[in-house]
Amino acid sequence: MPLKGAKRRTMLKLKIPPPAYMLIFAACMWLLNRYFPMHDVIPTAWRKAGLVIIGSAFLLDLSSLFLFFRRKTTPNPFSPEKASQLVTSGMYRITRNPMYVGLAVLLTGWAIYLGGLSPFLLIPLFIAVLTYQQIIPEEKILQEKFGQAYLDYKKSVRRWL
Repeated sequence: MPLKGAKRRTMLKLKIPPPAYMLIFAACMWLLNRYFPMHDVIPTAWRKAGLVIIGSAFLLDLSSLFLFFRRKTTPNPFSPEKASQLVTSGMYRITRNPMYVGLAVLLTGWAIYLGGLSPFLLIPLFIAVLTYQQIIPEEKILQEKFGQAYLDYKKSVRRWL
């Protein structure tokens, strides 16, 4: 049975994995820093702190992913309709999207490591793209699947932070 209208448009948005968006933005940040440098905002001596932030972001993503496996539900961003239950513990008590927050933090660490102002300009764009292309379509599917339980969760926990 073919998908209809809004459902088809929603599913078409869930075609690029969020880590791919992050890698594309990381490459663009490097290109901007390399070919269109702006003022250096992070002193060279402090740039390696970005690597610590990147490592912390990986740990955030892994711990959030672990919660899905522990609850025996899918973390697959392409198929949120296959989720068997909501995950609302751990970091999911603070943000509805800790794995996506982790990707944004990772890009922030990368921007710090690069040191210039221009990479930081792409972080809000990354958040907007991920919100529109991934999070909003996921939320529609989860609301349809879990109904009032998901609506209550949305009221009590912010999308980002």
